[in-house]
Amino acid sequence: MVDAVDGIKRTLRGRGRSGLIGVLALAAVVLSACSAATPATTAHVVKGGTVSYALPAGNTPNYIFPLTPTQDASVLNLAYFQPLFYQTLYYYQTGAHIKVDPALSLAEPAKFSVVNGHTVVTITLKNYRWSDGQPITTRDIQFWMNLLDANYANWYAFVPGAFPSNVIKQDYINAHTFSLTFNGVYNNLWLLYNEILQITPIPQQAWDKTSAGQAVGNYDMTPAGARQVFKFLNAQSGQLATYGTNPLWQVVDGPWKISSFSAATGYTTAVASPSFRGPGPIPHLHEIVLQPFTSDTAEFNALRAGTVDYGYVPIQDQSQVGLLRHNGYRIAPETGWATTFMPLNYTNRTGVAPILKQLYVRQALQHLINQPQYIRDIFKGTATACYGPVPCAPASQFLNPLERQPLYAFSPPAAAQLLSSHGWTVRANGTTTCTSPGTGAGHCGTGIAAGAQLSFTLLYDSGYLALQQEMEAFKSTASKVGVQIALRTAPFNTVIGHVDPCNPASGVGCHWEIGNWQNPDAWTYSPYPTGGQILRCGSFANSGNYCSTTGDRLIGATHTASGLTPMFQYQAYMRQQLPDLWLPSPIAQLSAIKTTLHGVVQGPLLYLNTPFWYLTK
Repeated sequence: MVDAVDGIKRTLRGRGRSGLIGVLALAAVVLSACSAATPATTAHVVKGGTVSYALPAGNTPNYIFPLTPTQDASVLNLAYFQPLFYQTLYYYQTGAHIKVDPALSLAEPAKFSVVNGHTVVTITLKNYRWSDGQPITTRDIQFWMNLLDANYANWYAFVPGAFPSNVIKQDYINAHTFSLTFNGVYNNLWLLYNEILQITPIPQQAWDKTSAGQAVGNYDMTPAGARQVFKFLNAQSGQLATYGTNPLWQVVDGPWKISSFSAATGYTTAVASPSFRGPGPIPHLHEIVLQPFTSDTAEFNALRAGTVDYGYVPIQDQSQVGLLRHNGYRIAPETGWATTFMPLNYTNRTGVAPILKQLYVRQALQHLINQPQYIRDIFKGTATACYGPVPCAPASQFLNPLERQPLYAFSPPAAAQLLSSHGWTVRANGTTTCTSPGTGAGHCGTGIAAGAQLSFTLLYDSGYLALQQEMEAFKSTASKVGVQIALRTAPFNTVIGHVDPCNPASGVGCHWEIGNWQNPDAWTYSPYPTGGQILRCGSFANSGNYCSTTGDRLIGATHTASGLTPMFQYQAYMRQQLPDLWLPSPIAQLSAIKTTLHGVVQGPLLYLNTPFWYLTK
């Protein structure tokens, strides 16, 4: 918790809120999800069956309509839950690398051209159908685009100047072919992996209405009508208790249909859609269960008891993998295409915004984060040190090697020196206070009054022991230089709904100070890891309202220019400016998969690829 889309905002158990080597892997030999998941022999293959997947502690699905608002943009919703039922235009094959897999996509490969200084993308749909028997056509694309155009202010992936506002013309040529004309010449990889990736056909023949009892019409063809349709569908998506019974959600083009859903716990069952004919294989399984847990301990107890088919080993329990293997699990690490950081609220109303806006304060806070120790003692060596906005693992051509090296290495003395040289009286184990207000050398800075204190509230999600230990270690170290951190916890969905950009009109999002939705990552990227969505001025997923004209210019260059230089320049600037506080990036999860479950292909984008799963005796 994906520029429209740079990533997925907010994470799960190793999943971001929420781009990869896919670009570099286009010509590479990759692990095929198709071949990896096809049964080698049918002698012992079970026909049907049920597989349970353990959801990350404290994470539950809570939004089914595939036009998701910011507060609901978790990887759980965007990469696990919604794709069971609704498919984007292109399927991103995951294995060691990522690339578009044409054979598993709803559309033929996109065609790019430049006409009179504008990039034009032409896409042709294949012949597939909705579960009600109606064909998937460009009218379903137009329906989604009309709702998006009229309601982008409610969409988590909106970036000012990017999709859909950079589309100046839409041509629906026939039932199978459409084209989008953009307002300039863009990097084709960015368009494909971060913009077009988001387009999701939705069933116009079933959903184009403004109330449950209304006949389907063409209400979306006017902006006012599109707003009313969105309002209706958004409200229906908020009624979690009806997910298993609402006729709207029974019309799908994905391989599964939702059969039951618990609004209280998020426990989800989905059955194979009998009408599904692709793209991709017809599911081998009869049923998928998404099983929630309140804590890592509860999930691991289920693994020990063998009641979960596919789960994860919490960091604190990794010494017991031998027991799990003995009990019939295989263990497989999964590395996500993600970064981990703590956003800072630059527009909060609690009085600390002027303090957080000072670069030297952010530098001092970064000096108090001991990434090497966290990796060694908390994550048991399963995390990667990273000091910038592009994932440091897995390896990719997009990473500036400098990002692996700390510009503001762990050093409480360096933090104390920075603060004291800028007008603060440092009180170890007390509270450091501004005693030289004003601007200029030796003063605290603009908007910071005499007597202001370095005291912050840090909200993070509960249920994940490693995160708790990490935050407690940060709090302890900070107190040694008089920086007081008050720790607060809440369930994951509460944290991601709370740590959002401040809305001055309503006051929503204006009172948190430092946030952390790490569980364990904070942001999972789409294949091209630019930062428009999380760091560009005004972007809806830019939780702290960070804003830099230089940063915007550098991010914009990654959207339009070819080559790696723009990406490296953007990283270097953000590494120095510290818009967020960088934390080590853990592996997504150490998976425990029953030896009777096959076809599981884990990859950096964290998709489950459930149609390929099958059971053996």
